[in-house]
Amino acid sequence: MNLDQSLEALVEKKMQLNSMKYNDANYDKVEDELHELEDDFIDEFGDLLEEALQDVHDEFCSDNDVLLPTAYLAQRYTRTKDANGKNVYEVDFKDGVQVDVDEYPGKDSRLVLVPNPTRVMLTVNGISKEVVWQAETK
Repeated sequence: MNLDQSLEALVEKKMQLNSMKYNDANYDKVEDELHELEDDFIDEFGDLLEEALQDVHDEFCSDNDVLLPTAYLAQRYTRTKDANGKNVYEVDFKDGVQVDVDEYPGKDSRLVLVPNPTRVMLTVNGISKEVVWQAETK
C-alpha cells in the first residue's frame, strides 16, 4: 500500500469505529484493528511524515513539539466523492493538534492529517483552512 492508500484505510477504520457504540459486540475488534493499522502506518510512513511535520512546525509553529503522525488524525472525517468517484475527505475546524502559529498569535490554530491526497491542513479560528504540506503523488 502507498501512503495515501494506507492513510485512507486508517481514516476509514477510524470512521467505522466512530460510528459504533461502545456496547457494540464488534467495538473491541474494530478498535484493535484500528490500533494495528496505526502501528503499521507509523512503521511504514512514520519517518517520512515526521520529517514533513517537522518542516511544517519549523515554518509555522516552531514553539510546538512534533508529535507522532497519528496524533494529527482528525477525530471525525466527512467523506464525499469527487467527479471521478474518488473519496474526498474533509475535517471539522475543531479537529487536529492545537498549535501556536507564529503568524496568528492567540488564534485557535490546528494541524490535521487528511488523505486523498495526503496533506497536512492548517485551520485557523474556524475560519480558514490551508494546505501547508502535501505528499508527492506518483
